[in-house]
Parts: sequence; structure tokens; C-alpha cells
Amino acid sequence: MKRRFDKYFPWLFVSSDFIASLVSLFLCNFFLTQIGLFNGADLDALLPLSVLWLLIAALRKDYKIGRTDEYDHTLRHLTGTVFWFVGAAAVLWVPFNTPSIQVIPILSLGIGMLVIMGIFRVGVHMLLRQYRVKGNNYRNAVIVGKGGTSPKLADVFKIRKDFGINFLGYFDNQADCNQTRGGIDDFFSEAPGLDLDLIYIHEHLEPKLVKKIIGYADENYIKVKMIPGGSLQLEKNLSFSRYGDFFVINVNEIPLDHAINSIMKRAFDVIFASFVIVFILSWLIPLVGILIKLESRGPIFFIQKRNGVNNREFNCLKFRSMTPNDYADTHQAVKNDPRVTRIGSFLRTSSLDEMPQFINVLLGDMSIVGPRPHTIPMNKTFKSQIERYNSRHKIRPGITGLAQVRGYRGEIENPHQIRSRVKLDSFYINNWSFLLDMGIMIKTIHELLFNRENAY
Repeated sequence: MKRRFDKYFPWLFVSSDFIASLVSLFLCNFFLTQIGLFNGADLDALLPLSVLWLLIAALRKDYKIGRTDEYDHTLRHLTGTVFWFVGAAAVLWVPFNTPSIQVIPILSLGIGMLVIMGIFRVGVHMLLRQYRVKGNNYRNAVIVGKGGTSPKLADVFKIRKDFGINFLGYFDNQADCNQTRGGIDDFFSEAPGLDLDLIYIHEHLEPKLVKKIIGYADENYIKVKMIPGGSLQLEKNLSFSRYGDFFVINVNEIPLDHAINSIMKRAFDVIFASFVIVFILSWLIPLVGILIKLESRGPIFFIQKRNGVNNREFNCLKFRSMTPNDYADTHQAVKNDPRVTRIGSFLRTSSLDEMPQFINVLLGDMSIVGPRPHTIPMNKTFKSQIERYNSRHKIRPGITGLAQVRGYRGEIENPHQIRSRVKLDSFYINNWSFLLDMGIMIKTIHELLFNRENAY
């Protein structure tokens, strides 16, 4: 079942995906009809939609689930398919069934398909992994050149059986261990009898030898992969840029450097922030403003300079929760802080004091999800104490963030807390996805409702 599985898997995946899409459409149709968002559709209407889904999934090659892909990659790919499906459905199907395109039913259909098909696709991914753990659908691999990071890769093959990579050993002139099959010259004599699928080359091999190995691999339809050295073994994906016939590695590229990702995140920020401003802040600002004014003199808003993207300063807005004082920029709020007013205590505990920052989002100073902005004096202090602290300013700061939903919010009492914040912010920046943002937002709501220990 080494290669035969790959021959039949695409057909098995596409056919089961078609059935799953039809079931998903039935469930979405039933649910939307029950809550009154849709008039209901029969099989004659849903079947063409499933065929449309089948065509889009096949054209996007959704059946190509890489053996080293994680579940979030499967969900990101599915999100793209749902996007194209909803767009095509709106253009091709809806006008024939209603006088005009109905935005809410179409968006609800897309969300329903994303949830239900997401469960199905991740389930398929999990089954595929378990199939490989049992020794099926494997790939034979060798490493040419031992040392440096090569043993770490061999350990990955040993630990991650779900990758389905059968490591046959090393070819190296100096290494001598039970996994060494011979010298590098022995590779060319032994390789024909190994039924190889993958050759991993250590980056320190001579260019002439690397070229020879690649030439052999091309003639025998074997894939070749280069093992980067320790300096490039970063906790993120590497990408490449081409300058004519010359390639360079983009070492510190992040997902939001890509235009489509940046546009998607900004579009969501603008739409969501506009909704909050129109339907919530329009009445919340006057109401909270009156309560603040009744208790103490001073402005309704507390405006504080903070560092944003690329360290640019901006005016961060909050409802004023303290009596006016000269220490707001340098002294963090602590438990039972005498500066906090009664209405301010409620605002801080409920996090309502942060609500005006949706105006910052609309203005482009902030994002809904991102690293929380610190005051300028705090930034100067932490920058001198923590390595790579400034890298958290690569993107717009957020109203909420990964560090906040992982328990690192509120007062910073010790160096461990700020270091943990920076690590989580760095992980978020290097691994951003729209689904990660959605997860953080959901977790934020949970924290607001059930975990208020550090809110004061």
C-alpha cells in the first residue's frame, strides 16, 4: 500500500467530500429554514451546489493533504474553498432562486459549510495520519551527509510516525553509527536498490556533489530536500524570493507580509469595528461619559501615547477610569489602586474601558487581535531588558491578543510575565491565520465572562 494508496486516495477523497458537502448543505438548509433566514430548498437545488463544491475542491486540489501538514493548514485551505464556493454560489445560484442576492443566507451558508466541512476534513486528516502510523502509505528516505541538524531530522522521523517517512539511514564519509549505510560515494551504488522516494541533503555538502545527487534524483523521479543549518531552524515556515536565476531565503517573513492576508485582516477589522461603533459605542459613550462626569472632574476619555506598528506613536483611547494624576504613564494599575474611581473600577473589571479602542481600529492605529500596546516608558524599559522585544511591533497592536487569553493580562509583577507575553506575541506574529484570530476572539469572550482575576 505504498504507492497504490496515492493512486486511489484522490478519487476516494473527492467522492466522500461530495457526499459530505451534500449532507452539510442539507443540515445548513434545515437550520437556516428553522430560524427563518431561508425559505428552504429541495434536492434539485442542493445537488447542483454539491456539484459546484466538487468542482471547486477538485480544481483547488483539496485532496492533496501533505504528510507533514498540520490540521491548521487543512482548515486554512478549506477556508479558501469555502470563500470561492460562497462567491460562486452567490453569482450562479442565488439569482435564479430569489429576486436579488440575500447576503445573510449566503454568509450563513458559508459559515455552516466552514464548520461542518471543517469537522469532516480534519477527520479525514486524522484518519490519514493513523493509517500512516500503522505503516501504510510510507515513503523511503535517506539522508546524505550526517552532522549538524541531520540527526534532529532523523529523530523527527522516528517520533512522528504519522508523517509516514521510513528512514533507511545515512550516507556519510565520517559518521559511524548503526544507521550509517556507507560513505557518500556508496550512495550512488546502493540507491538503485533502495526504492527511494526522498533524499535529504545536508547543506554543507560540496556544491558539485549536491548537483550530482540532484541529477541522479531527477533521472530516477526522486524528490530532493535540503536540510538548513541550525541558524535557519526557526519556528516558522521559510519562503524564497527569486532574483532572475538566483534564489534567496526570506528568513524573517511573516504571514501578514502577504498582501491577501493583510487585506483580509484589515477588512475584518474595519467591518467589525464599524459595527461596534455604530451599534454599541453610539450609545455607550454618552452613557459612560455621564457616569464618569458625575463622579469626578476631568475628560471622558483617557488618551495615552503608545507604540504601534513599526514603533510609530499613536493616541490610544480608553474611558477614563482613574482620577487625573501624573503617574498614569509610569505606574501600572495595581489591586485596590486608590487612583481608580468607582465607575472606573467597574469599567476596568468588565474591560469596558477598552471599548473606545475600536475607534483606534477604524483609524488604522490598532487591530482587533494583536500584541497589546504598552506605554512608551514601559517599552523603553522592556526593550533594554528583553531580547527581540521590539519585534512585537512588526504588526498593528490589538485590543486583545494571544498572551491575554493565555493568562498574561493585567499588571506585570515579574520578568517572567513580560517574557512570556513577548514569546506568545512572537508566536502569534509568525503563525498568524484568520482562524487563529477567530479563536482568540472567542477565548477573549470566555475570559471576560468567567475569568476576571487580573482585571483591576
